[in-house]
Amino acid sequence: MATALIHYSAAALSDRGRKRPTNEDAYGYSIEHGVFVVCDGMGGAAAGEVASSLAVDETMRVLTERDPQVPLSSLIQEAVVTGNHVIYTRAKANAKLDGMGTTLVGLAVEERRIHVLNVGDSRCYRLRAGNLEQISQDHSLVEEQMRLGRMSVSEALRSPMRNVITRALGTQSRVVADVFDLDAEPGDLFLLCTDGLTREVSDSGIGEVLSAEGDLDALCRGLVAAANRAGGNDNITCLLVRFTE
Repeated sequence: MATALIHYSAAALSDRGRKRPTNEDAYGYSIEHGVFVVCDGMGGAAAGEVASSLAVDETMRVLTERDPQVPLSSLIQEAVVTGNHVIYTRAKANAKLDGMGTTLVGLAVEERRIHVLNVGDSRCYRLRAGNLEQISQDHSLVEEQMRLGRMSVSEALRSPMRNVITRALGTQSRVVADVFDLDAEPGDLFLLCTDGLTREVSDSGIGEVLSAEGDLDALCRGLVAAANRAGGNDNITCLLVRFTE
């Protein structure tokens, strides 16, 4: 029996926020190739902007310029390794960029199959039938402590170590992405976002915005506005992908 095709649309928005002088987030997507990426850079001066842009560019290049006969799923780790190598090499060659790195969260679509890739604490959520679920897992010190049962959610929210991530592109010579495979259903709405959103707006608040009426551009504006109302302490980037029949 033939599998019914599923269609999708996308929109994205990135905002400097209310406190940061520059925007070190970056994103890219191709509906034609079914590839969507969001990155949150870190490093002194403009190094964070460089790292996040390189990660987006390299990931998009590897996943969109592939041979059509090669499945996306087989290239995900290659894309991450390539991006990591380019950032790490650039940083070692330029003292001003030393120590730069970036998170990465991405989504690759193959018909009804979704591949979510993640390095760092930028996140992927899925809204299905009004229920918001975090798909990715943060690579952060507090998240790992919570998974080990050594820290409660309330302790994690107050922890001065909240900003410490345990995995990123470009900071080490090697990195491996987590990959989560799942099937899409008509009506699914996926959100890729940086921590400038999730540090300011609770999961329930994000779900409330995403459940509102409006097109994807309006929903992106709603998420950014919610984060800025809550303080806007960091750059905010959100990318939405909606699936329909």
